Amino acid sequence: MQLSRSAFLTVVRASAVYDLLLTAPFATPWTFALAHAQLSSLNRSLGGDALPDFGPFHVLFACLMGSIVLVWSVLRLRATSVALGRYDGVGRFLFSTWMAWALAASGAPLLWLFLVPEFCWGVAQWLPVAQGDGSSAARAPFTSAAPMRSSRGG
Repeated sequence: MQLSRSAFLTVVRASAVYDLLLTAPFATPWTFALAHAQLSSLNRSLGGDALPDFGPFHVLFACLMGSIVLVWSVLRLRATSVALGRYDGVGRFLFSTWMAWALAASGAPLLWLFLVPEFCWGVAQWLPVAQGDGSSAARAPFTSAAPMRSSRGG
């Protein structure tokens, strides 16, 4: 499957909006406390245990992650590019790996609700993108659409 450049950029924007909506509750200690309670309840309703309580250091790292993902999402919305989509795909594969690790270690069914979409967004952002001439950009996944210009004359 090969996407047109405009379809690929739509995927990058959609993944950024998804991240904004899903990650916003992780950005502050107060919103995280509410999200943690809801996620714990959802995990129990899916047949898992209540999520463990978080101490200040756990909340700190959750909020750091939430904050940086929000900034990264805004960047992808304001400067959408094939290159940023490719980098986001790499990040999603990393996140998916750690989610799979946590799933294997905990068996928490809630993780499936995060792992599957995360991995699918990663795959979508690694699909080949058609160039204007109809060729595929799969061989140069981190190149931007516009060529870099040298600051030196030439």
